[in-house]
Amino acid sequence: MRRSEHKRSDPDLGVLTSRLLFAVQEELFDTLARQGHPGLRPQHGAVLAYLDAEGSRATDLARASGQHKQVVGKLLDELEALGYVERRPDPADRRAKLVVPTELGLDQMTRSDAILQAIERRHAQTVGEDAFAEFKRLFREIARHQRAWRDEAAPPS
Repeated sequence: MRRSEHKRSDPDLGVLTSRLLFAVQEELFDTLARQGHPGLRPQHGAVLAYLDAEGSRATDLARASGQHKQVVGKLLDELEALGYVERRPDPADRRAKLVVPTELGLDQMTRSDAILQAIERRHAQTVGEDAFAEFKRLFREIARHQRAWRDEAAPPS
């Protein structure tokens, strides 16, 4: 069997997670575009998914998303130009900047949360509430273990 056929018939974890990610992103960002947010791209989700309404530090966004600080900085520049966030001095530490969602950003956050809840409800109805809850529990556990591989593989210091 050819490798491409095998990946279609018995996809590995990477293929499955990418299929799920891309399908969720497509539905989310297409729906957001129809609801008044046409300039957003899936890459912006690395910031927007972790942004708190009261603001977040860029370093915290990078850590939460698993992206490099430079990538997050570029995305923040784009989101600021689009009018979704603004950078302000952090009241807890004037040397640091806080990334704060604008009114447009807050609208996107509310709509995004509602769209993702609807996607999850639809899947829970398809496979059953208990099965979907167990899927999410297992998926969180696998994601946690996968993210920990780097720490486990690092040589002792």
